[in-house]
Amino acid sequence: MTQVHHSAICVRDVDESLRFYRDGLGLTVLMDQVFDGDWPTLFDATSSRLRSVFLGDPGVRDAGIVELVAFDSGVGDGPPPGAPHSGFFLLSFFVDLDLVAERLAVLGYRDLRRIEQPAPGGAVAMATLVDPDGVRIELIDAVAR
Repeated sequence: MTQVHHSAICVRDVDESLRFYRDGLGLTVLMDQVFDGDWPTLFDATSSRLRSVFLGDPGVRDAGIVELVAFDSGVGDGPPPGAPHSGFFLLSFFVDLDLVAERLAVLGYRDLRRIEQPAPGGAVAMATLVDPDGVRIELIDAVAR
């Protein structure tokens, strides 16, 4: 059986990314460790030390995990957010959209693009924004209104 275990994001600033994912989206820190390894061979990294922070929902074991990765040597900037292109597109989360939008606004993330998307079971509220490292985030309202 093949399952997605986690998705990893290289971050410039772990604290800012934690504000976004933990304090804004509401994910819980499941693990926060520093690892020494042959990351240059495995990932073409320039450092053999990284910090790994796993975020998820401890009550839902198979909900998926977002990993924040910070290499000691840092990383270069990724492509700027913009129109869809081949390759990685977005991370998507089921959330209480009104609650998360409010928390994000308090943290200074006020650039949500919000729509009501027609769906077979009725309209679904959705929003997108960009995380501190330029990753497009999709928020799907999981609360029946």
